[in-house]
Amino acid sequence: MLDINFIRNNLELVKHSTKEKGYKTDLDAVLELDDERKELLKKVEALRTERNAIAAKMKNGKPAPELIEQGKKLKSELSELEKTLSDAEERLNGELKTVPNVIFEDVPLGGEECSKEIKVWGEKHETGVDHLDYCEARDWVDFERGAKVAGSKFYYLKNELALLENALLQYGIKKVTEHGLKYMTVPYMVSSKVLEGTGFAPKSSEQSDEYFIDGEDLAMIATAEMPITGYHANEILNEDELPLLYAGYSACFRKEAGTYGKFTRGLFRVHQFNKLEMYAFCLPEQSKEIHEKLLGIEEEMLQELEIPYHIINVAAGDLGAPAAKKYDIEFWSPLDKKYREITSCSNCTDFQARSLNIRVRRKDGMVETVHTLNGTAIPFARMLMVLIENFAKEGGKLQVPKVLRPYLNNQAEI
Repeated sequence: MLDINFIRNNLELVKHSTKEKGYKTDLDAVLELDDERKELLKKVEALRTERNAIAAKMKNGKPAPELIEQGKKLKSELSELEKTLSDAEERLNGELKTVPNVIFEDVPLGGEECSKEIKVWGEKHETGVDHLDYCEARDWVDFERGAKVAGSKFYYLKNELALLENALLQYGIKKVTEHGLKYMTVPYMVSSKVLEGTGFAPKSSEQSDEYFIDGEDLAMIATAEMPITGYHANEILNEDELPLLYAGYSACFRKEAGTYGKFTRGLFRVHQFNKLEMYAFCLPEQSKEIHEKLLGIEEEMLQELEIPYHIINVAAGDLGAPAAKKYDIEFWSPLDKKYREITSCSNCTDFQARSLNIRVRRKDGMVETVHTLNGTAIPFARMLMVLIENFAKEGGKLQVPKVLRPYLNNQAEI
């Protein structure tokens, strides 16, 4: 959520970002709501002052009947006006949730097709196998029984493929902890407050990607980013504590709403998968540097896994509400002869932290909102697909990247 005073003082910038991100919030109407709230607050504060004055007079002996009557009338007026103020604040907060974060100056403008390639790494493999056909032939994955048990796009990982996923996890934990991130597991459900505060409130209910729990104020998480963001909600951190760097492992649950027409084959886009997510809470002046640090960790792992990739600076129209800037790393698919997304890394500045009241007390005593960032370390289902496409031979075995072999009894292939 953006600060209302920031919107007022930077109206054209916020309008520009809102338009470029594809949101249609009427920012002038938002400011009018804030003006209405301010006027109501003035009236409420005036009545409270008057009420306190009457209460003080009543302390000196027996109050006059007219003073008692005046006090009753004032109490009634104040109660009604406070409710009106509360309603106005609720309406304003509702509108503020529809205002996306502002974009950085170096973010490309336009839709997804306007994203800019900024780096290419690795030699593209010329041929590859279809991961789903390959896995089913080896009894490594079972979508049919997954659908029988839970519905379409749920699955079982089996045998060597399940062991390969575990090897990826052990490798991922080793890498992120070597870079100073604190490893944690997280709750698989969050409240609506955390969900919305993280910025996953959908533009419309039809586009909601979360699974909600009937009768409970809970939703299944789409990423560990959600519960980690909420970890320090309503806290004031000390300046010398920051940055705080975490890595959270979890299952992730997504309806994949709005994916019609997108690539969905096999393990690439499913309703449940495991992921290792990186996250940072930091000072505002640290966030750009940490953004590059998280991207560097992602790159280091892909390079050690010998996966060809490129990095794109994501265009404004494909950013989503929380991010001020986002990098996507896309792997080269030798089967499809194109790049497909494997990880992402976002700087959300103070957008998430303001919604969840996460602040820092500076050494001089000043208190301000922290910045938050997130980056995918390993999306396991998709990474398994990538390894198979790049290192499996038709009718043959799968070559295991050297960095994973210590976690697979030093097997060179499976």
